[in-house]
Amino acid sequence: MKCPWCHARESRVMDSRYREDGTVIRRRRMCTVCKRRFTTYEKVGGIFPWIVKKDNRRENYSPEKLLSGIWKACEKLPISREQMDEVVSKIEIHLCDMGEKEVPVSVVGDQVMKHLRNLHQVAYVRFASVYRTFNDLDDFMDELKDLLKKEKPVKGKAKAKAKAPKKAKAKTKAKSKKKT
Repeated sequence: MKCPWCHARESRVMDSRYREDGTVIRRRRMCTVCKRRFTTYEKVGGIFPWIVKKDNRRENYSPEKLLSGIWKACEKLPISREQMDEVVSKIEIHLCDMGEKEVPVSVVGDQVMKHLRNLHQVAYVRFASVYRTFNDLDDFMDELKDLLKKEKPVKGKAKAKAKAPKKAKAKTKAKSKKKT
């Protein structure tokens, strides 16, 4: 494996770990020349279907393009690269399991939406706002309402928010007493 820093072709495998689903092996390597460490991922090359775009053009499946779209939706959110790679891996498994030679782009988009919905609400809404063509704000609001209906409220958050203003009032009262 070629070192990403000094481009030497010799490296030693320091550690190997399988992903939970067993489809990918993560390897930590050390370059024998510059002694720097790097990570590689190894997986079986699948035979992916062609992706049929909305205008009926056909493209080869591109994991980089898929990851780029997911990354844009997850930007500045607490979502790791590994989580995004896992979403891509799950979608690839789904595409291969379909056994089709061609798949509409909508199948890929729906899969991304499904996985992002489970991963992070904001990432889901960001992706949905680009992927789905909302005609107006009402369509977008309907999607948000649907998302909120399906999510259960987290216990304790409402109570914590309600207590915060009382503390601020107590500090204000204490300051006004000191002034008099």
